[in-house]
Amino acid sequence: MLDLKFIRDHRDDVEAMLSARGGKMDLSEFESLELRRRELIMASDELKQERNASSKQIGLLIRNGEDAEPMKKRIGDIGGQIKAYDHELAELEEHLFDLVSQIPNLLDETVPLGKGEDDNVEVSRVGEPPHFDFEVQDHVDLGSRLGILDFETASKITGSRFSLLRGDGAKLERALIQFMMDVHEEQNYFEVLPPFIVNGDSMYATGQFPKMKEDVFKLEGNDYYLIPTAEVPVTNIHRDEVLNAEDLPLLYQAYTPCFRSEAGAYGRDTRGLIRQHQFNKVEMVKFVHPDESDQHLDQLRDDAEEILRRLGLAYRVVILCSADISFAARKCFDIEVWLPGQDTYREISSCSNFGDFQARRAKIRFKDPSSGKNEWVHTLNGSGLAVGRTLIAILENFQQADGTIRIPDVLVPYMNGQKTIEKQKR
Repeated sequence: MLDLKFIRDHRDDVEAMLSARGGKMDLSEFESLELRRRELIMASDELKQERNASSKQIGLLIRNGEDAEPMKKRIGDIGGQIKAYDHELAELEEHLFDLVSQIPNLLDETVPLGKGEDDNVEVSRVGEPPHFDFEVQDHVDLGSRLGILDFETASKITGSRFSLLRGDGAKLERALIQFMMDVHEEQNYFEVLPPFIVNGDSMYATGQFPKMKEDVFKLEGNDYYLIPTAEVPVTNIHRDEVLNAEDLPLLYQAYTPCFRSEAGAYGRDTRGLIRQHQFNKVEMVKFVHPDESDQHLDQLRDDAEEILRRLGLAYRVVILCSADISFAARKCFDIEVWLPGQDTYREISSCSNFGDFQARRAKIRFKDPSSGKNEWVHTLNGSGLAVGRTLIAILENFQQADGTIRIPDVLVPYMNGQKTIEKQKR
């Protein structure tokens, strides 16, 4: 959430940000609400001062044998007016809160301007896409023929956009999760296993609400939601806390399943594992000092890239443009892995710096030892990686002419020495 004073004092900057993001929002309503809010606070404070002074006068009048009733009546009137002001203020602040909650984060000055994903800017490429001397298959055909991917049964069990991994497919998914977490442990991320269900306050704190309510699954009859990413529960570990400055940075990693309704992506990527309602992900989350958040974003990105480097997968990194960046992020890099079956790069990780946007919503602060004041931390998160898309990349990049899959060397120990995936026997 943006600071009210900042919005008031830098309206032009906020409007420029909204325009750059491709959105429209009339800030004149905010201006009138904020003006009335300050008027009410000032008027209420003046009446409270008068009431306090009048209360002292009553005692003096009584001691002097004078009539105190007019003063008592005035205090009663003041109390009624204060109550009216407080009621109006409460309603106004609720309206103002709802309005400000819909304003996205400010953009970092290095974010390129653009109108959509086609305007994202490539910053690096690592590795060469493999060359095949046979006809390349995509992961759906490969997985189906090997018997490790079963979409038909998953559809029977649940519905579309779900998958059933069988045999070595399930084993490979599990191996990838453990491999990723082992690498991130080397990188000093502390492992947690959070709840996979969160409340509305947690969704609001990380910026999923109110904007993206249609993209999550709500449990009927209460304020519970299936998590769209581990970012939500892990960031909320320190909600409403004041951290010790000497403990920063705090680095966490978590494996969780993720659940998304994909309401805003209807009709896109309906084939295979690319866009599922349920998928696994390993997430990295950081709580850092504001002065260090930019360098932590670069390190976070490198930590995610390390997984792809060790797997031997070709990838590229793009910085998202102003209209493609998420609601809560001020700067974001996407890592895109090469998929031979689609003959293109596809997103496999997003690494974002949120500045103090999430911290203000979640009330996560640290005590500055130099000033003794509480300051907002900066939060960051990145996928390390989306496991299902990593599985796709391995199937397609390490496919062999006979239809089998070569297992990357770093995963062989996690597959109990198995070096290839062949057709399942059951």
